[in-house]
Amino acid sequence: MCVWPAVGRSAPGARLCRDKPKMYLSDITNRGNIAVLGKLMAFAEARQKMLAENIANIDMPGYKTKQLDPKVFQAAMRRAIDERSTHPGAPLKLPATGQFHEDELGHLVVTPVTEPAQNILFHDRTNARIETLMAQVAENVMMYNLASQLLKNSFDGLKTAIRGQI
Repeated sequence: MCVWPAVGRSAPGARLCRDKPKMYLSDITNRGNIAVLGKLMAFAEARQKMLAENIANIDMPGYKTKQLDPKVFQAAMRRAIDERSTHPGAPLKLPATGQFHEDELGHLVVTPVTEPAQNILFHDRTNARIETLMAQVAENVMMYNLASQLLKNSFDGLKTAIRGQI
């Protein structure tokens, strides 16, 4: 029989347990949906900056809009989740694409691509449409808000578990 050092008194003949499993904060945040939602929020933040740049340069002659495609991100996230499910406990690692990759610390690094012209170049040789850009901004804001609310709910659940409340 062994007892943990924090127990205080030990039974006669008991020895201290030395192989107690340790759980770190990274073990909690790399499992479940916390890592997924964090990466989704990082992508939405980078996409919002890129969309703001597109809107700011809409009247710039010759400016070609840039894009970070949510479908490419979603496909990469799906592959990362599938990979993590085959290796439980492994951190969530997004596969690199032409639009983003992760640095050595796991931070998302984006490289927006020039959006192909949709069969129209305007008289100033741009391919930007304010209506399309504003619709993309609205979509991106909804994606970010949803991810942040789900992340808050996850942290609230952890807080409740730590406090031992129901």
